Amino acid sequence: MLAHGDVLNDVYTAAAAKCVSILSSEYRGTAMTSKQSKSPDALTFSPRRPSFELAQALAGDWHGGSAFKTAYFNAMSILFPLGEKFFIDSVRVYRNQIDDPKLLDEITAFQGQEAIHRLQHQRYNELLCEQRGYDLDRFERPVRDRMTWAYRELSARRQLAGTVANEHLTAIMANDMLTQKDAFTGADPHVAALWAWHGVEETEHKAVAFDVFVAVGGTVRERRQALIMNTYFFFKDTFRNLCIMLKHDGKLWSLREWLSGFKYLFVSPGVLRRVFFAYLGFYRKDFHPWQHDNRALIAEWEQDYGSTVSRSLT
Repeated sequence: MLAHGDVLNDVYTAAAAKCVSILSSEYRGTAMTSKQSKSPDALTFSPRRPSFELAQALAGDWHGGSAFKTAYFNAMSILFPLGEKFFIDSVRVYRNQIDDPKLLDEITAFQGQEAIHRLQHQRYNELLCEQRGYDLDRFERPVRDRMTWAYRELSARRQLAGTVANEHLTAIMANDMLTQKDAFTGADPHVAALWAWHGVEETEHKAVAFDVFVAVGGTVRERRQALIMNTYFFFKDTFRNLCIMLKHDGKLWSLREWLSGFKYLFVSPGVLRRVFFAYLGFYRKDFHPWQHDNRALIAEWEQDYGSTVSRSLT
């Protein structure tokens, strides 16, 4: 089980970095800096500190009574706490090589947002496993072992390339979720709200790791290779977890569940089918996440729900 104090250290680190950023801002005007951030000039963002009532919903099939759809998102949530820590670490390594004030501020906000994502999904995962009798360590162990290997064997830039690839996956899924608004039709509103909040913040910081990667000399070949590998492991781990959950719940061999799941992912609404071309865009040599400017989705969510989710570290 992940200690909440460890998570909060990431939040406090982000807060401290923000303070340093503010205190040093008056000196930046006289320094020669490069424009390393390629996000829209008007884009600013910061962490939010939300609260979600999840316990009752997570005890059952919260996604419209569908065991498959419920397990699919639960299985994905299991991956986030360890993944978010890896993302934070991989970007933090290169902070001292960035001289663009805007990108430095975005790194701070990125770290704060990811730290809170980590905390929220750890709470989600612990509630889920407690309510349904799952073994959290069984889910996390192979991911933890792979992370340990990556920290030991991969260069810092290859680790950052992995973060860039994963940020692309989450950004395109978030865009589809926020645009189409049918991924959580019939789902418990509290759980759906958590995923919407997470999707909005993934949209806000979707280019931070990418811009750091480019600024420190990351290559197109490295990021392409990273996306291939990370796509494989992301879905391998998700479907492994999903199968363990369905087996535990006595639904692994339910043809009805698998057919409905296939339909959901690839036919109607087709949440994976719909992101395919956006996924391929990453392989273009001139790709950048903000070539698709979807800030309107953030503004729409802020208007509808943002006032109920408090910001922190601002």
